[in-house]
Amino acid sequence: MIVALEEAKYKLLAMRDKLKELGSALRIDELRAVAEELDKQTLDPDFWSNQENSSKILQRIKQTKDTIEDYDKLCARLEDAITLAEMAIEENDESYVEEVQSELDEIIRLEETKRIEILLSGEYDKNNAIVSFHPGAGGTEAQDWAQMLYRMITRWAERHNYKYKLIDWLDGDAAGIKSATIMVEGLNAYGYLKSENGVHRLVRVSPFDAAGRRQTSFASIEVMPEFENIDKVEIRDEDIEVTAHRSSGAGGQHINKTDSAIRILHKPTGIVVGCQTERSQLQNKETAMKMLKAKLMEIKIRERLDTIEDIQGNKTNIEWGAQIRSYVFMPYTLAKDTRTGYEDGNISAVMDGEIDGFINAYLKMNAN
Repeated sequence: MIVALEEAKYKLLAMRDKLKELGSALRIDELRAVAEELDKQTLDPDFWSNQENSSKILQRIKQTKDTIEDYDKLCARLEDAITLAEMAIEENDESYVEEVQSELDEIIRLEETKRIEILLSGEYDKNNAIVSFHPGAGGTEAQDWAQMLYRMITRWAERHNYKYKLIDWLDGDAAGIKSATIMVEGLNAYGYLKSENGVHRLVRVSPFDAAGRRQTSFASIEVMPEFENIDKVEIRDEDIEVTAHRSSGAGGQHINKTDSAIRILHKPTGIVVGCQTERSQLQNKETAMKMLKAKLMEIKIRERLDTIEDIQGNKTNIEWGAQIRSYVFMPYTLAKDTRTGYEDGNISAVMDGEIDGFINAYLKMNAN
């Protein structure tokens, strides 16, 4: 057992160089200087005169200090683990083997997590994420699958302490949903969740089929960042059709049960957005317009187009051959990503939000 302690100590010592490399990749020294400079800005008598600017600076201060604090804690934890291993070896105390090994495993996991964060270098990766769910053809079965995906993403958000806010929800005909949209708020929300954008395929024995036959269903997850400079996108009144309807669905008591829900159709592209969770029709319209602008801005960036007039609706069919991931419940259990090849046989855990393996594999693939 002392041999196990010696091996763990050797691996812990080797982690010092890895954490040093991680610190360089995170530019920790630069971040310390940035945090100090930003703190000085908050002491300026005019700092609070521009509420929007001060809010952004405070958010950046928090993000910067959180990164520094997490790194410093990880380094301190490594040194504590090395000390514990050395003490156990010196005292020839085998009772510490499990604790030292557990600390080693956790330090390796945390270092890997931080290294993955470095891959989130896209222009909008740090932004909040707007996530929408849509069933494919297939009626109730596909609508139920869309709601299962909704649950998977919201469970993932909860596991990572992200807040999510329901923006829009349309109940399915008998079960599930016809559509739903949420805002996932927190640092790097879009950077992580962009991996989920695409068509998801389900294979299972349908609970809605009395004959108990195996069925294949499709649903899509659409992920886009919440843009900051959204007002730059101009939308002409004649290009939109606004309709009001009664709210329903998963919002419970927080949903206003009057005809305050808003749905907006953008005629040139065919894009439809909706909001039903705000207190008034006006607020719902404002939120829906922000979402529409975000969708149009995302298309402009993706297509590198210069004017809104050039944008044409471009939707992937939610059907066979378009999927980014398959989830098989029968005759075996397996979730497999068609882009990265990453797979997980614990389908229950995946549907409960344990999708970090898929996310990390996607980020690594796109970093190469």
